[in-house]
Amino acid sequence: MTEIKLFTPAECAKILRVTRRSVYGYIKSGRLKSAKMGREWRVTEEHLREFANTGTKNNYLPGE
Repeated sequence: MTEIKLFTPAECAKILRVTRRSVYGYIKSGRLKSAKMGREWRVTEEHLREFANTGTKNNYLPGE
């Protein structure tokens, strides 16, 4: 079986260079796919890479 690498929100924040609060916001909004295991959230390496490649995709356009 292949090893699945999981990250905590704190580890994700360090990798993405954002705050933990931002990571929890991304999780809550569904932009960062995650799973709750017990009391903690976990993010797979695949989902973290996907999020890092797509970013937050802000829908705000200046002048609107």
